[in-house]
Amino acid sequence: MNRLFAGVIALCLAAPLAASEIGDDGLHKADWMRDTFKDLQEDFEEANSEGKRLLLIVEQRGCLYCQDMHENTFSDPRVKSMLEDAYFPVQINLHGDTEVIDVDGESLTEKQATRRWGVLFTPTMVFLPTELDPSLPVSQQAVAMMPGAFSAGTTFDLLNWVAEERYLDQSEEDFQRYHARMIRERDDGDTR
Repeated sequence: MNRLFAGVIALCLAAPLAASEIGDDGLHKADWMRDTFKDLQEDFEEANSEGKRLLLIVEQRGCLYCQDMHENTFSDPRVKSMLEDAYFPVQINLHGDTEVIDVDGESLTEKQATRRWGVLFTPTMVFLPTELDPSLPVSQQAVAMMPGAFSAGTTFDLLNWVAEERYLDQSEEDFQRYHARMIRERDDGDTR
């Protein structure tokens, strides 16, 4: 009887892990992610043609924070809807060898690209502008970068802040003030 009970407990604890799909590269996969050739100029054009913003999500195999984002943040209906409706999310592997063509045309592996962009943590969300300068890499054009795992409320607010182009004039309200105002308006206490 004790073995049966222990088996049931083990299955219950493993269920959340099984719910998160893992690809051959060891990264978490979501149906709203775009599977592209990682030519960021082409991805940018496709995003624009759909009326969406190019968003790069840098992750790595075995990243518990990435798992947390997929299971608790990206699965939130508000966040998922924003990712599907307003963004063109492309996943980049922090240690990957897949070729990436940066927006300035330079061809690199994923790991070379993420080093070039100064990405140190996973997950990191990199938001690109609505207009690109073809002479500059991603890192010199990103309008916002979110390194680390955050709650659904914080992520939702950042997705909106970028979509509304509030980064263009932060003299009145930068992201932190915008986020604090959104928390007060929602009164949800979601401060992480």
